[in-house]
Amino acid sequence: MKIAIAQIKSALGAFEDNLDKHLEYINKARERKSDLVIFPELSLTGYSLKDITSEVAVRADDPRLTPLIEASKKIDIVVGLVEESDEFLYYNAAFYLSRGRILHAHRKLYLPTYGMFEEGRHFATGRSLLAFQTRFGRIGILICEDAWHSICPLLLTLKGSLFIINVANGTARGMSGTGRIKSARVWERMNTFYAVNHSVFFIFANRVGVEDGVSFWGGSEIIDPFGEPIAKASNTDEELLLCDIDIDIARRARVRSPLLRDERIDFALREFETLFRSEGAGGIDG
Repeated sequence: MKIAIAQIKSALGAFEDNLDKHLEYINKARERKSDLVIFPELSLTGYSLKDITSEVAVRADDPRLTPLIEASKKIDIVVGLVEESDEFLYYNAAFYLSRGRILHAHRKLYLPTYGMFEEGRHFATGRSLLAFQTRFGRIGILICEDAWHSICPLLLTLKGSLFIINVANGTARGMSGTGRIKSARVWERMNTFYAVNHSVFFIFANRVGVEDGVSFWGGSEIIDPFGEPIAKASNTDEELLLCDIDIDIARRARVRSPLLRDERIDFALREFETLFRSEGAGGIDG
């Protein structure tokens, strides 16, 4: 299996221009014999949408998605967009397209609304987290902030994921004494931890460029189940990052460290129930 990450700059609010760039990168990925190409969070719209969120939203049957759905007959595609529901709610979503249809849609579960982030003002909150079957095995998708809540990768692993795809708009914040971007270093540590702890391929698809005064640090990467970075993109440039995947590595990792086998779902359920009851009664000490 060959995976391609399309680490791109998206133009804010310019759906058609972004669509053209997607088709260009999809063609490049096909030329390089890729089986799956992954775009970053909100890749079709840009990130800092604010009041134009509804203007760039699409529904699953929107004809503007037809070129991507047609392209998915030859290569699987993960794309980020704003999804409009039947209730006229707007979701930060990622679609997995395969064989001419939308195989899976993930709606972002955790919307950062602190500091520089305002997602909770413009997006509705997703309600479910599913692993889904593809021709390569079971896959789970997270969107950026979802990965900062460790229950999400755990749930996807327990639901059978061999691959966890995290599409992101990771912002460049802080510099270390060595000239490294601090936020990038934190992401890299977290990606590696999830890959090792859950014995999965952790695929991080980030964007680059500057938008509305905010810089995005790129650094897309694929970490194997032993925690080894097997593909790494630039921190500054658009590129198509390619990586061959040997799924047998996941088997070897799970044989060596059978953490998934030993996971205690019954124990976790009891503890969550105790916590839920305690909070309902006024807190842990209530």
